Amino acid sequence: MTISSSLNAAVAGLSANASRLATISDNIANSATNGYKRATTEFHSMVVGSSKGKYAAGGVRVTTQRMIDQRGSITSTNNVTDLAVRGRGMIPVTTESALGLGNTASEFLLTTTGSFRPDKDGFLTSESELVLLGWPAEPDGTVPNFPRDTSSGLEPVQISSAQSPSAPTSFIDLALNLPATSTEFGSDGEMEQLTIAYYDTLGKVQELTVSFSPTVPATAAAGATNTWTMTVEDAATIAGNPVAEYDLEFDDAPGAGGTLLSVTDIGGSGAHDNTTGRVSFMVDSGPMEIGIGMIGEQGGFTQLSNSFAPISIDKDGNPVGTMTSIEIDANGFVRASFDTGITRVLYQIPLVNVTNINGLETLDSQTYRTTPTSGNYFMWDAGDGPTGDLLSFALEESATDVAGELTALIQTQRAYSTNAKVITTVDEMLQETTNIKR
Repeated sequence: MTISSSLNAAVAGLSANASRLATISDNIANSATNGYKRATTEFHSMVVGSSKGKYAAGGVRVTTQRMIDQRGSITSTNNVTDLAVRGRGMIPVTTESALGLGNTASEFLLTTTGSFRPDKDGFLTSESELVLLGWPAEPDGTVPNFPRDTSSGLEPVQISSAQSPSAPTSFIDLALNLPATSTEFGSDGEMEQLTIAYYDTLGKVQELTVSFSPTVPATAAAGATNTWTMTVEDAATIAGNPVAEYDLEFDDAPGAGGTLLSVTDIGGSGAHDNTTGRVSFMVDSGPMEIGIGMIGEQGGFTQLSNSFAPISIDKDGNPVGTMTSIEIDANGFVRASFDTGITRVLYQIPLVNVTNINGLETLDSQTYRTTPTSGNYFMWDAGDGPTGDLLSFALEESATDVAGELTALIQTQRAYSTNAKVITTVDEMLQETTNIKR
């Protein structure tokens, strides 16, 4: 009967508005929770069959949804490992419990912001026991190409090393000028010398001594030889036993500008590689290359004017250093700075994207898990693709609009009271029906 359907519809209305009240109260309670995504309640009418002018009330049903795609405002902080995403991307995290079991892939979670700090083992962890994940870099600071559709390459970001490992020097690129007057007849044939420090495999400082001896012509008729003998000695090996010897001849043709004409190995070390401009030989700690320049081109060694002038020295390698600070840039690279003056990439934090972001499963502590509804995930470099970039010294505030929630609260209260009034009215009508018999 229709009067009974009215009662059922009113009861459904009370239940629906109670659900809406629950989402509103949750939103207001989390108005100061960083990264909180507001929940919404949607009402849907239910229609049942009606016939012969009689209408039966179907009532209302309710669905709730977490609006994950709605982001809160970004606020600045004073902690370098406070992170927020500016865009639709999400930060990969895991739980401390999964980390303790050594199975972080089982708890691959997503979040949009987090305040991370090193724990006792150096893992970047939030107060809600979420551990930041990233791709580890190689010792040289490069990040390999990890698969983007699986979390297998991700590792917990650990900032626990108080020292940076040393790296041996493998090349030294020199730019210098040799005096052209030293290879002319009558020159005193004075040797030029340059001492260069390098790092061995243990991070200790060693020295190379590079000597340049000019070839002086015996007669004035011979003019200038434009030839030098380069000798390289390693302080870590037997003194007086050179590790490399080369004859260097320079071009004096018009327009050549004193560039290298030829490089001849006379010490049995290694031929000059004209594609790199380097010669190779062995020092006490391993292979070494010295860049002297390419044949016929500027840069590297030249023979001009009448003065010996070292211009620049560029080399790799570094000693053991103590970490002084870290930084996280907009592309997700975690860099450590050391007191030796070097900066090295430790990790890269990707940003995760899914097709239907509101289809993610909502968990505690503003974390989310992929579901069949959300679709598969794909990890992008921060700042590339649709994910946006990663902000350091920043946190995302709650997406709750308190004024809007209070307005909805008033509406819900009125709707709840009205449905309760319907129940009261139906009760009075049923009472009248009962009184007919009396």
